[in-house]
Order: sequence, then structure tokens, then C-alpha cells
Amino acid sequence: MTGTRRPLASLLIFLTFCILPAAHAHAGGWNAAIGELPHLPPRFVAVDKSRQTLFLYRHSSPLEVSATYTCTTGQATGDKQVEGDLRTPEGVYFVEHRIDKGLDWDLYGGIAYTLNYPNPVDALRRKTGFGIWIHGRGHEITPRETQGCIALNMADIEVLGPGLERGLPVIVAQGVNATGAQPEAERDAATARLLAQRSQQWAAAWQARSDDFFDFYAPEQYTLSGSGRFNAFRQQKERLFRHLDWIQTIVRDVQALEGPGYWVTWFRQYYRAPNLTTEGIRRLYWLQDPQGAWRVAGMEWRPGAVGMKQEYMDFVRGEGEKFVSRWRTAWLNADMEKYMECYARDAVQGGRSGIADIRSQKAALWSQKKPRRVILDDINVSLHHDGLKLTMTQRYADSSGYSDEGVKTLVLRPEGESWRIVREDWRQD
Repeated sequence: MTGTRRPLASLLIFLTFCILPAAHAHAGGWNAAIGELPHLPPRFVAVDKSRQTLFLYRHSSPLEVSATYTCTTGQATGDKQVEGDLRTPEGVYFVEHRIDKGLDWDLYGGIAYTLNYPNPVDALRRKTGFGIWIHGRGHEITPRETQGCIALNMADIEVLGPGLERGLPVIVAQGVNATGAQPEAERDAATARLLAQRSQQWAAAWQARSDDFFDFYAPEQYTLSGSGRFNAFRQQKERLFRHLDWIQTIVRDVQALEGPGYWVTWFRQYYRAPNLTTEGIRRLYWLQDPQGAWRVAGMEWRPGAVGMKQEYMDFVRGEGEKFVSRWRTAWLNADMEKYMECYARDAVQGGRSGIADIRSQKAALWSQKKPRRVILDDINVSLHHDGLKLTMTQRYADSSGYSDEGVKTLVLRPEGESWRIVREDWRQD
């Protein structure tokens, strides 16, 4: 936040957007409504502080509690606000790491699973503290005996622990209840669907290198959430949008959960550009602005192998084969408009450079002799710094009786939702 003075009306809107939800949650504690909603994760944990109970949920239609464990939480009641207040935080968290070395046996039972407290919304709401874990205990647990963590008896943590995989969602609430009345359930279902759709639109705007990408964010809240200075984030992205020829951002398996006054969506993400390829888990934390629009107030990125490299290769292989089929049909039919739609404006084809040169040569050629046979076999798709490289055998014949056979190589560049040829080479056998 800058040091400039904020008008009173703007300040009141800012406080309503950022701070008041936390105060409201703290006053009575947050009650999480758990029910059949779109985009639920297949497995998640819910901790009911009032009942000192941990539930393991599975969502395989229907949603069900697959295990229940007695737990203990912070010595003080209410939502955690500051470091050392002995409260257990309330919200949606994710398992980060397993610790099984160097732990005090009596306090932790030798095993602990860290959570991502404070998450971006916690940071935005000025909550402090750290080291909120799910862990064992070297003695029989009693209610409300931790400094803020969630502890289980050793026999239970040994059973539950292997399922506390990195990225597993953990809902922590004053109470965990079934979804409320029908209007509330319908509202929550609609919100979950909307935010899953917004997550896909966010990725599409990023891929399009569009200014619309920045409209998904709440700039001041993003900065205060610890996600980074929004102005610097925007400048860096705008610089990349100008200098990169293309970006691909692919999102799979969008999931969503509601927290106290916010929602979080997360998904597997594969990012590819000429300068970088990466995959991992992206989390977007959504708050409603005073006009009712949902905006990203915070963000987390956890890079790592999430199975998308092979999925991406399968995807682009299919895309490449569909492209070749469309290009071949346009070529065989001497359909100039559809044929030229397959080329980038700066494409190189043999000794020809640029789309106008390619069009001129094909118009002159096809006015005298039309293609009669174009057979493309053994298509091999590989990655290329410009996008994709397609290599295939080609057999060609035209109306004059000419024929040849050889190897055709195409380099394709992503353009929006499609692909364009940037280079075409031919080697006769």
C-alpha cells in the first residue's frame, strides 16, 4: 500500500472488502457447511473444534465421512488472530510437508504435517503466527490442549497420516455441519460453478496475453495478502505479454471450497512459453468486491510434477494431427482461404517468406495445375521452441501428372485457440 491518503469513502469500502469478514468470523466462530457441491475435491479433512473431532471425507458420489477421529485443538476458543494467542485458525488450508525427524515426542509424537497457515486471506486480514500442524502426541490427548495445532492420538495419526498427502485440503471451523437450507445450498452450488468457470477464464485471459487478465484481481488486496506487489506483478506480466510470441496455460481438475468470507479454487496447471515450461498446483483465493464481483485477492503456486507433462503431450499430439488433417484438406481442394488460414503472417515456406509471398506462389501454381493426391503418414509430434514440430512422410501428385515423395516438416506456433505454420520444409527422398 502506498503512503498516500485514502478518501474516507474509499477506506470504508476497503475495510468492508478486507477486514470486516475476519471480525465477523471471530465474533461467533465460523461454521462450515459441508454438502454435495460442484467441484468438491475427492478427499478432504474437516476439523470441528466445538466437537474436538476430525472428519475424513470422500467424494465419490455421494459425499461421505469415511473416518472420524477424536482430536484436540488450541487452548483458547475462537479463530486465531495473533501469534501466541493459543487459538486454532479457522479457514481452508492445505497440507504442505511431512516432518518425522527432530520433533519433541511428548508434544508431537514424532510426526507432523504442516499446513499453509497463514494463507493469503489470513495475511490480508492481518492474522499472524505460524507453525499450525496436524500432528501426533506422546500421551493420550485431552480436549483443547495445544498451542493452536490439531493433535491426534498416535494410533490415529498412524492410520490417518499416510492419507495426509501434500495438497490435501483441510477445513478448520468452529463447527462442521451439513449444508443448510435449500436456498443456501443452491447459492453455494452456483458460486462453486461460477468460480470454477472464472478460474478457466482467468487461464484463458493469461494465455491470450490480454489486459482482461488483470481485471480478475483485486490489486490492493493482492498486495496485502503477501502474494506480491500487484503493480510489480502487472508490470512483469505486461513485459512478458509484449515480448513472448505465445503463451499456453492449461488448467485441469478445478476444485473449490468455501472458507470464512472467501472461496478458494485450485487446479493442476501446465504453463508453456518460449522461455519457460512448468507445472504444478495453482490456488486462487476469491473475495467479493462491494459490487458483488468475485476477484482474486491472493494466490499460491506449488510447482512440482502433477502428471501434466504427459497430458500436454497427448493434447498437442491430438491438436497436431487435427491441424494436419485440416491443412491437408485445404491443400488437396486448392481452397486458398482455408489453406492460408493455416499460416502465420511471418511464415517461411521453402524460399518464400511471409503470407503474401506464399499466397502469390500458390495462386500461380494452382491456376495451372491442381493437387490430385496429398497423402501424409507417420506423423511425429515433438516440442519446439516455437511451439510444435511435426514431421511426416508425404506423397504428392498434381493434375499435370507430376508426383513426388519425401519428408515434410512443419513448425507450428500457438495463436489463440488455434495453431499456425511458421516454417514449412520439404526434403525429397
